[in-house]
Amino acid sequence: MKQYQSFVFHSCSFDPKAGTIELHSSLDDAVRFTETLVLPTPTPYALHPTPALLQILHLIGGISYYKTCCPKKMEIRSGSLAKEQADFWNTVYTKGLGEFFYRNQIDFRGLIHFPTTNSQQPTTLVPNSDVRRPTSSPTPYALRPTPPRLLVPLGGGKDSTVTAELLKKAGYDVTLFRIGKHPLIEQTATIAGLPLLTVERHLAPELFALNAEGALNGHVPITAYLSILSVLLAEMYGFDAVIMSNERSANEGNVEYLGQQINHQWSKSLEFERMYRKYLRTTGSPVEYFSLLRPWSELRIVQEFTAMPQYFASITSCNANWRLHPKSEIPSPKSPGGKWCGKCPKCAFAFAMFAAFLPKKTLLEIFGKNLFDEPTLQPFYRNLLGLEGFKPFECVGTPEETKAAFLLAHERGDLEDSKAMQLFLKEVQPEIKDGKKLIADALTPSADHCVPDSFRTPSFLPLIEHPEVLSPQS
Repeated sequence: MKQYQSFVFHSCSFDPKAGTIELHSSLDDAVRFTETLVLPTPTPYALHPTPALLQILHLIGGISYYKTCCPKKMEIRSGSLAKEQADFWNTVYTKGLGEFFYRNQIDFRGLIHFPTTNSQQPTTLVPNSDVRRPTSSPTPYALRPTPPRLLVPLGGGKDSTVTAELLKKAGYDVTLFRIGKHPLIEQTATIAGLPLLTVERHLAPELFALNAEGALNGHVPITAYLSILSVLLAEMYGFDAVIMSNERSANEGNVEYLGQQINHQWSKSLEFERMYRKYLRTTGSPVEYFSLLRPWSELRIVQEFTAMPQYFASITSCNANWRLHPKSEIPSPKSPGGKWCGKCPKCAFAFAMFAAFLPKKTLLEIFGKNLFDEPTLQPFYRNLLGLEGFKPFECVGTPEETKAAFLLAHERGDLEDSKAMQLFLKEVQPEIKDGKKLIADALTPSADHCVPDSFRTPSFLPLIEHPEVLSPQS
């Protein structure tokens, strides 16, 4: 594939009549990309997106096209960035593409350089489009007299389902949000009885043409894209907050490469959450953004989810059960079949988490078979338990959580003869000095999070200090 010297951000635009956002970029002005987002109807009644938030979407959207050849020069023709903003994007691109750099053996050190102005203060990038600010700003989140309207991205798995249920039961006004049409997500939203907004994302066809020519490809920080788009939609459609479902387990990386921890889940991490919240404050947006599940481990989230049997048949965490749509980097369901492939690290990890709290009979109903006995999964269990290699490049928890899950499954005793449990009992359990503490540590909430004070009332749910149910009233 031909090499290019610069990646150019040209312009971004919003068409209220068509209900679309277009993001324009190129490689050296030679290969041009137009990414299109089709927004929920009725867009004519939504506020126009502010230039500051449209700016952020434009810059994160470029990452899918930048990675085709990783040119050394970044050019922003539609506006400018202050140093603080450029530093944010240098980090997002460098750490968000960490797995991509590792797999392609690219030296990322000093590679990403977003251009800056001389100003030390954040500046608003004004798109080359007719994007107007609303004539009046929404009432600040903390001052609203009624329970806030919350937008919850729904991904089809256990985490966002737990968030939606917790907030719904607490009496909040909750709306779900997804990118692309997914039957499984529709099923989950129907069970939850909550409204669902859909955005259709269409990547530029030139991207796939470049991939066919041998362009570099790999993992992108899709949660960063989802977070940024969610906040933009929240401001346009009058929501007070975007509530993510990222757990504390996402903070831990997978492997070290060129002096940096490579984290498959970096854009789900607390580091990204804090950086993005700080960046949002420079835009003046009234929308809150945080992860409700940050204090919890994967194991604690599964413990909560296993008390919601109505969702057992509708959710899946298995990536093999989803395929990439030709024009989208958001997966869509493949042809009818099982929701768990039984061959990937996520299936192995999810089975271990569920096995900690559910009897074998229920596990077989959910997964179709005993994944502790699957021969192809045994190397993954060795990785997940920290016996060899490193944590798989998937959205999985820490070795400590996996060990705690095996201990809990062992206490129940109905999976004792399975291959993975025998592995655990022979090679892992003898090295555990205090099993009860290991389990307690995995299930105890962390105080390291960004949940706002307005949600941390004396009746806050067990994510933080109190075991009572979250209340929207302060």
